[in-house]
Amino acid sequence: MTAGTPEIPEIDSASPEGEALEFGRWLFAQPCTFLMGAVSLEGLPNHDLSEIAFCGRSNVGKSSLVNALTGRKTLARTSNTPGRTQELNYFRLGPEAPDQPALMMVDLPGYGFAKAPKALVERWTRLVLSYLKGRPQLRRVCLLIDSRHGLKPTDIEVMSMLDTAAVNYQVILTKTDKPSATAVRACLEATQKTLAKHVAAYPEVLMTSSRDGDGVALLRARLAALTRE
Repeated sequence: MTAGTPEIPEIDSASPEGEALEFGRWLFAQPCTFLMGAVSLEGLPNHDLSEIAFCGRSNVGKSSLVNALTGRKTLARTSNTPGRTQELNYFRLGPEAPDQPALMMVDLPGYGFAKAPKALVERWTRLVLSYLKGRPQLRRVCLLIDSRHGLKPTDIEVMSMLDTAAVNYQVILTKTDKPSATAVRACLEATQKTLAKHVAAYPEVLMTSSRDGDGVALLRARLAALTRE
């Protein structure tokens, strides 16, 4: 370890899940810095870290989840207006020392409906899809689905594109504090049934609430594990 850099806490190896959760907590408690907002593929940063992209329909809760993961209320901008995120927003998570674990997180513009001119929405959508298909640093896509509404045709299209491009993605159900427990369970079961038909989908579906914090620790653990692979 480099002098002056934070140490990864020692965890009882007899509890793999406990270790994973603690490592996730440690990583997401490290500095998280906004690097840039890119409006084209040519403007993307060059780096050797694993990228984790947060993708989903407009107003699905991407920015709120990024804030909840990092424990910061204003890291990623949130809005009740769909389509406010118009750039690929890059955040570096982790200590600055090169021998320490770190991730690059990318908050993508929402696809689908947005209160913006049609031409602008189409440009955002092309940017997102081009990024997802052609970014070599991309290790996993967190595909966010609103648990109140479930999978929509545009989500299925994105999943099929990720299958074709062999890009690994994991579905994250958001806003699980809003529907009833029965409705959330039905959404989960329907989502799992659909995912069984998609070859690039990570088999585990996570349920999260940015407001209550439910599922956030487990998602941290899953993403932090990518620094060790």
